[in-house]
Amino acid sequence: MRRLTPVLALGALLLTALPAHAADGPAHRESYGTKAPYAPRQNPRTYQRPPAGFEPVLTENVSRHGSRAATDGEDADLVLALWDEAEAAGQLTRRGEEFGPTVRALQAAMAKVGYGNLSGRGRQEMRDTAARTEQRLPSLFATIADKGERIDVVSSGQGRAVDSAKEFTDSLAAADPALKPLIGPTRTDKDLLYFHKAAGGAAYRDYIENDQRLKDTLSGITGQPRTGRAADRVLRRIFTEPFVEGIGDRTGAAQAVYNLYAIAPAMTEESPGGAGWDMERFLSRADAAWFGYLGDAEDFYEKGPGFADSDITYKMAGVLLDDLFAQAEAKRAGTSDLGAELRFTHAEELIPLAALMGLPGSTEPAAPGEPYSYADNPWRGASVAPLGGNIQWDVFQKGDRYLVRMLYNERETAFKAGCHPVRKGSTFYDLDELERCFGRS
Repeated sequence: MRRLTPVLALGALLLTALPAHAADGPAHRESYGTKAPYAPRQNPRTYQRPPAGFEPVLTENVSRHGSRAATDGEDADLVLALWDEAEAAGQLTRRGEEFGPTVRALQAAMAKVGYGNLSGRGRQEMRDTAARTEQRLPSLFATIADKGERIDVVSSGQGRAVDSAKEFTDSLAAADPALKPLIGPTRTDKDLLYFHKAAGGAAYRDYIENDQRLKDTLSGITGQPRTGRAADRVLRRIFTEPFVEGIGDRTGAAQAVYNLYAIAPAMTEESPGGAGWDMERFLSRADAAWFGYLGDAEDFYEKGPGFADSDITYKMAGVLLDDLFAQAEAKRAGTSDLGAELRFTHAEELIPLAALMGLPGSTEPAAPGEPYSYADNPWRGASVAPLGGNIQWDVFQKGDRYLVRMLYNERETAFKAGCHPVRKGSTFYDLDELERCFGRS
């Protein structure tokens, strides 16, 4: 997420404030936005059983890479430069005295892992998700091993996605060594899994770089007085008031503190004793929630449902939805020898795919002139695309009939409105019905 600046929009944009519960419960996790570490959303023991006689014949996923270090050291460098200056001038608060050493240790841990690379927690997230996949479909993986079916693995080619694929497939092989020779080498397909930077994303990149409505909307959201007040409170936890008054870009400095707060849970295993970094000391829950909201707003307009009169942010995810269908259709046609299709990608792909598919939380774009807010829109980065987030399709067969079940962050999830399951309340859908519903038939 690029650093937000307190520039006011040319036109005043009104925004409903965060709800009163924003500082407690699940909202605290929400404050991490798309940097929230992964957690499965449903107990596997509660999954519905497929209708009688149906057996699993294919599983496929689209997975965001696991938890990682920050992509660069810019935020730590910025706040440490301020901290060093304040320390030399005797302008640190008591809490602020703890801030510099904590950030330096976190920065060193991220540099050791490698900026942008999987952390220990991210590697474990991938291994655990793979283990649950195998445990969910034991008969499928036994069949894959018995019949010598292939497990195809594809990634964006970015290091953290490649490493996520390796952790995932190594975990499958550890669960059943007979699978190891069936797991193909991880191949790269940027058009499929890095489409925001590939040829198919040209119009999207133009939108991000040049769309004036986008710029005005985000500037209006960030430029609210509440942002300045939150920034001052964050900085005054660390620095004395006179020092804070002398900081030129207080919002930028507070944003950097928030960014370190947000990435810290992803680096838990690298913290002293694995106990965590306790970055919550340096900003209140309410202020963390506000900066988390600002990050969600940016992701909402740049990757998610966006403006109601435009599909520019998610139309390009059609290549990925097409591939999900293509693998299931090839299995039905008898032209595929795959038992599993495993894809590893990024938030820039998972978030648009969720919007295109109409997944929970991604169904409501913002009306023009009515900026996205937590009060009237369910979209939350921590739920839509946490680190390690995923969409999985399990395909089941009985004779010439094929059913599909979808899991979204490992919660059984209905397909979009207008798609009819095999019976009311079921999470299983005829492949033919999904093709009709998504306009493929």
